[in-house]
Amino acid sequence: MRKILHYTAVVLGLFFITLNIQAQAPENFTKAKEIAKERIYYDQNQKSQGTIYCGCDWKWVGKSGGRVDLASCGYKVRTQQTRAERIEWEHIVPAWVFGHQRQCWQNGGRTNCVKNDPIFGKIEADLHNLAPSIGEVNGDRSNFSFGQLPVQAPYQYGQCRSRVDFASRTFEPRNEVKGQVARVYFYLHDRYNLSMSRQQQQLLMAWDKAYPPTAWEKERDNRIARIVGYHNPFVTGEMKWQLGHKNSGVGLAATNSMQTTKAKTETVKPVDTSQSQDIKGNVNSKIYHFAHCSGYKTMSDKNAVLFKTESEAIKAGYRLANNCKQP
Repeated sequence: MRKILHYTAVVLGLFFITLNIQAQAPENFTKAKEIAKERIYYDQNQKSQGTIYCGCDWKWVGKSGGRVDLASCGYKVRTQQTRAERIEWEHIVPAWVFGHQRQCWQNGGRTNCVKNDPIFGKIEADLHNLAPSIGEVNGDRSNFSFGQLPVQAPYQYGQCRSRVDFASRTFEPRNEVKGQVARVYFYLHDRYNLSMSRQQQQLLMAWDKAYPPTAWEKERDNRIARIVGYHNPFVTGEMKWQLGHKNSGVGLAATNSMQTTKAKTETVKPVDTSQSQDIKGNVNSKIYHFAHCSGYKTMSDKNAVLFKTESEAIKAGYRLANNCKQP
């Protein structure tokens, strides 16, 4: 009997060791795209949800690329024919958003972050934040905030029901994925302790409520969890975002000792988002803008620095823009 119990314990031990080995997040963005193709979206390229913002079918090409079937969703090319025909991997929360909250970005942009900040690399390769998109739409979305555009705002991509307002730097995804993008935003901000403006929180909370998880979103979450070992708790229902949400920062705590050593100069304290705003300062004019103000969205990336609180901006010698008021 003891031998049987011992044998069972050994087998179970090996089983859990195997699970731990298999449940590992990709080490970089390139690998993440390959895994996303092979283990998450491998059967979603035809007659399924399709590309995230337009619902188009595609054929897989190469390790992680694809060629879009534009006719499958009635897509009309806006300006970039070549880019419209290819699949690109969209960061639902743009790299600019989480990058600007890392010191590495201030010291050299995305290239510097990829090279020197393992935490940035971990966020950039997070599978929960990746989805296949038509390249042209991915480019047009850029780092624009999600928003609800006026009813009369035009649709630029034929029958595709996502649209963009370049003047206000706002992107509205189609209704079918509004809930999904909201829950990805909640997940990434909670896991990696990112700050989010009150205005963006309120919009995404409304989308989360109006568009609950679909069968595919749940299956997508399960597939990712089998790879990395954890779910998006805003999809499973374990967590619910409310104004004043306090981030868990669990993704930072889970960073291994080697990454912690390399990134020790970038320790991040928990953020109370009920008091925090996205505040962007211009390094040349020393003027800062709240996320809802026009100057926030039109400021050049190379001139921008992010502050988590207004007092932090003032302490650094910045003053509020005359046409920008406290929300």
